[in-house]
Amino acid sequence: MFSFLRRFSTPEVDIDQLDALLHEGSVRLLDVREAGEFKSGHVPGATNVSVKRLPERLAALKRDKPYAVICGSGRASKVATSYLAEQGFKGTVSVRGGTTAWSRSGRPLVR
Repeated sequence: MFSFLRRFSTPEVDIDQLDALLHEGSVRLLDVREAGEFKSGHVPGATNVSVKRLPERLAALKRDKPYAVICGSGRASKVATSYLAEQGFKGTVSVRGGTTAWSRSGRPLVR
């Protein structure tokens, strides 16, 4: 039932998968929260472009690696991931649970 929806779902990784991808160096990390949220604590190595500013900053994003897109909880990152995929960014994934899940796991945040 509703199997057709799977074709349109946003690809996701959990924080364990993100951690592994970051250690491999196989993805870039894009934090799509507002600047104040980003400054209050973000995953090491993340670049900040708020989801609202993504269309105007698109040309500045490198295309040499896929992006893992993170926000606070995983909602805005899904929107941004879908947008990036529509713009031709291959392999882009959303981080399930976002920065909140990363922090709750005991992993470090940059403040």
